[in-house]
Amino acid sequence: MKALIILVVVLLVVALVVLSLSVRVVTQYEKGVLFRLGKVVGVKDPGLAVIIPVIDRLMKVSLRIVTMPIQSQGIITRDNVSVGISAVAYFRVIDAVKSVIAIENVHAAINQIAQTTLRKVVGQHTLDQALSETDTINADIRKILDIATLEWGVEVTLVELKDIQLPDSMKRAMARQAEAEREKRAKIIAAEGESMAAAALGEASDTMMAHPLALQLRNLQTLVELGVEKNTTIVFPAPLMSAIGELGAFLARENAAAASTPHPVTTANGAGTSTQPGQLPANGLVPDST
Repeated sequence: MKALIILVVVLLVVALVVLSLSVRVVTQYEKGVLFRLGKVVGVKDPGLAVIIPVIDRLMKVSLRIVTMPIQSQGIITRDNVSVGISAVAYFRVIDAVKSVIAIENVHAAINQIAQTTLRKVVGQHTLDQALSETDTINADIRKILDIATLEWGVEVTLVELKDIQLPDSMKRAMARQAEAEREKRAKIIAAEGESMAAAALGEASDTMMAHPLALQLRNLQTLVELGVEKNTTIVFPAPLMSAIGELGAFLARENAAAASTPHPVTTANGAGTSTQPGQLPANGLVPDST
């Protein structure tokens, strides 16, 4: 009786061991590649998978996106500038079977090919292009990586340049270039403002020529603005001074014309004679004012 009980216990233990070796659980983000006597016989979906112990071997492959940093690479650009560029790549397995049988270590392989591709692509661009056209460089790196990694059952979803390290001398040169560029823009803006102001002044002068009173009104407005500042300086606009000078010249001409006009003189016999200013008549008589 005891031997029967021991046999049953042994059989239960063996059954439990065989069951534990036969049952595998594949999680939702994984695929299971089933090998039977060293040959791939299928792929197990997420859930409970039953295999034959000793004969079958189940390898689980994660399908999640993997973040892989690419360490800084010393690169010489096309214009012979030495820079250090680091990046980050994102990839995921799309074919579990290929990722297992086509390459031994897919992560190490992608890391190495990403470094060499980064140096190759950036070396074909100038420094200005590497700084400004990062989207183009990222797309080129991803395209080259996809050609190689698709044979391994891996898809590179994204590549981004993370950091670009420049020499100190290049940083100073770029700072001087940026300063000169801003000074150029400032001078261009100032010149455009001067041009617009000159055009506006030309239009204003044309208006004042067509309407002379506009200049006088502007002069009065200027006097009002000066008066607000409480200055003691008296300013006479040039048009006002010219008007005063013209009035003085007019009065001088009138006085000269009045002085040069001869006056008639009445003689004793009633005949009128003409005399020059300051001279007496020929008969020596002073003319009667009546």
